[in-house]
Amino acid sequence: MAIVAGAASFLAPQSSATQAQREKSGRIQQIDKAAGARLLRKIGQRRRKTWHWQEVMGRPHTARSRHPAPSLAYRRWVLRLWTQRELHARRQAHHPPHLTAWLCIHRYEGSWTDPDPPYFGGLQMDLGFQRTYAPELVRRKGTADKWSPLEQIWVAERAYQSGRGFYPWPNTARYCGLL
Repeated sequence: MAIVAGAASFLAPQSSATQAQREKSGRIQQIDKAAGARLLRKIGQRRRKTWHWQEVMGRPHTARSRHPAPSLAYRRWVLRLWTQRELHARRQAHHPPHLTAWLCIHRYEGSWTDPDPPYFGGLQMDLGFQRTYAPELVRRKGTADKWSPLEQIWVAERAYQSGRGFYPWPNTARYCGLL
């Protein structure tokens, strides 16, 4: 009997210690789940911002990866990766290749919000031009007078890179010394 009682007293503290470990483990898992969910939200925000800037530049979205069993460390790494991608895309979007040329052309054209047909926006783009080089913007926002100046410049840059150069703006490009 004494042996059984001693064994019971020996096992009792161990089972309460095991219980405490389980409770602590459960709390850690809950904290990990909450932290993981916060990281996923932040990753999603950075990804959307990156994709926004890529859309402004007319570039394809960066592919997203999926990890079968992501740890918190992996999610932190992915958040840093998307943060770097967003900063890089934003920096690129704010510095189009021929920015000074487009601003010079704009100086001789209309206001960025000029709604008067047949030419719209600060670079005076007609509807055919807009549909050719920015069909998604026309569909989503309407004519160029409703686009941001940066979006208008990137659409003009797409036309330039397609081989049209500055020829859609023959007079103002000459005034600016571009032709």
